[in-house]
Amino acid sequence: MENKQKPPLERKQLGWKSFNWKTVLWIGLIWLIAFYFFGRMGIPNQMRLSYTDFKKNVKQEKVAAITIEGQKVTGMFKAPVEGEARSTLLGGTETPTFQHFETTLPPFQDPELMSLLEEKTVTIHAKSEERSWFWSLVLSVLPWILIIGFFVYTSKKFQERMGGAGGGGPFGFGKSKAKLYTKSTSDVTFRDVAGLANAKKELQEVVDFLKDPSKFRSLGGELPRGILLVGPPGVGKTLMARGIAGEADVPFYSISGSEFIEMFVGVGASRVRDMFKNAKKDAPSIIFVDELDSIGRVRGTGLGGGHDEREQTLNQILAEMDGFAPQENVIVISATNRPDVLDPALVRPGRFDRRITLELPQKKARTEILKVHTRDVPLSDDVDLMEVAGRTVGFSGAELKNLVNEAALLAARSEKDKVEPEDFDKARDKIIMGIEREDVIRDEEKKMIAYHEAGHALVAKFYPGADPLEKVSIIPRGRSLGATEQIPKEDRHNFSRTYLLGRIAVMLGGRAAEKIVFEDVTSGAGDDLKKATQLVRRMVCQWGMSDKVGPVTFRQGEPHPFLGREMAEPKDFSEETARIIDEEVRRIIQAMEAKASEILTSNREKLDALTEGLLENESLSGEEIEEILEPKNGETSETKSGSFTDD
Repeated sequence: MENKQKPPLERKQLGWKSFNWKTVLWIGLIWLIAFYFFGRMGIPNQMRLSYTDFKKNVKQEKVAAITIEGQKVTGMFKAPVEGEARSTLLGGTETPTFQHFETTLPPFQDPELMSLLEEKTVTIHAKSEERSWFWSLVLSVLPWILIIGFFVYTSKKFQERMGGAGGGGPFGFGKSKAKLYTKSTSDVTFRDVAGLANAKKELQEVVDFLKDPSKFRSLGGELPRGILLVGPPGVGKTLMARGIAGEADVPFYSISGSEFIEMFVGVGASRVRDMFKNAKKDAPSIIFVDELDSIGRVRGTGLGGGHDEREQTLNQILAEMDGFAPQENVIVISATNRPDVLDPALVRPGRFDRRITLELPQKKARTEILKVHTRDVPLSDDVDLMEVAGRTVGFSGAELKNLVNEAALLAARSEKDKVEPEDFDKARDKIIMGIEREDVIRDEEKKMIAYHEAGHALVAKFYPGADPLEKVSIIPRGRSLGATEQIPKEDRHNFSRTYLLGRIAVMLGGRAAEKIVFEDVTSGAGDDLKKATQLVRRMVCQWGMSDKVGPVTFRQGEPHPFLGREMAEPKDFSEETARIIDEEVRRIIQAMEAKASEILTSNREKLDALTEGLLENESLSGEEIEEILEPKNGETSETKSGSFTDD
């Protein structure tokens, strides 16, 4: 079905109504202030004279003209007059000259002054002391205007800071802080959301419903009241919501769950009411609430009781969503990565009618995402995005965007014109393992690290069904001193018991190599042991992969979602069962370590050759590992290991 979209609305010309009167008022106020202060400023280069000195200068015929304004007298000398010498900042002195002067007449009448001025032919000007009523009013009211304007300005800024964009003066705390988007202000559409075809199909139906509800109502269909987007971080929940804003030519209100809660009781519920009120006025419209779990957690947890501010906000959301009438055409879309902690009353049908799960993208979807993010990135001809997608198993959409950005930055640092495949490889290593460390490692320790990583690689190579080797490195990155990377040939959705046991054997291959070569173990296997133990415990307690324990599931005392790690949920099995589980976990780990040791012992020469190649080159690709372990006819492992090039 073709989706006909309306063109974006253009801003209407409102004539004098669109004139910015606020700017005009501010300009006028600034002009009045400037006029007031400049009017009070004296004439530059003006000397202050006493009345006695003034008469003395008149008698000496130095005065050319004067202006009398009440008791104030200003005048001009016939020639510049030197003032008193004064010191400067540099320690010298200067003698300023003045062309103008100012003095004040005494309160008593001086009968000699007028005759003296006429005798010395001084030009006399007279001004009235009275000001016009307009300037008297301005000068008396201007200080009050400045004071009131200052308080209005500070009050408005305080209101915007505390009360949100909704305003409302000192009563604006309860106004909604939701941002309003329209098609003309949102440039993201479903075309920019790569992958997620099923999710886009569901949401496209909602968009069509908002544009033409009669087509669905003719068959008795009603507008869904709520849509819950569920998925791990970075899969594109918020981007999908922005795509709806770009596709639907309706108002789109966006807000985060944490923006409802403030330090004042009742503010969250008030903001919910205001947001839904605005959305109903603009119906058909969409409300998007990000991070719903911050306010939608299960009620009655004992934290704050029924008067908890968060619970009041949740109660108001429940009431608003339940009060929707079918003709209101308002849809609530929320996003969360913790659907397990949401209140059952919030996710029931009638409030959130649909739950759309967004998973990590598969290889095809990752390729499409990379194409979207590389639209404006110049790529070299040998960059294969399908190959890059195959090497980024488990990456989310946000991580793929970061991968492209890091590759572009690395290419720019190398002053390249285009992004090359090696830039993507380096960017991927940086994201997964961190940046390279500048540690200086002793030769003995470096040799032990090389054997450790070679042990991982060799077990991965010869264990049946293990994922292919991609890269082995002893370059310190992040918190690790080395790394062995495996890339599956295809994305997996289910894991068999044989495959998981192979992963455990690969994890323990580094420790097994240390025991075989050095007859000792190091702390470098700490993270391997932690991951292996967690994986085996899940196999035994959650997936029923132990014949001794049987096909049952046991809760492992996970931390309480509200009370933290200190108040973990109790186990639902006896101490005898716990002992059996621990024994079974230990047995499986020891059996896989023995299997890894068996593989390494039977391939000891290849272990030494692979270690020698790592010590010489520090990093080996999958193809280089193949050349070491399976040399061509007439070549030995030693001769091939010396032909590598540094990465």
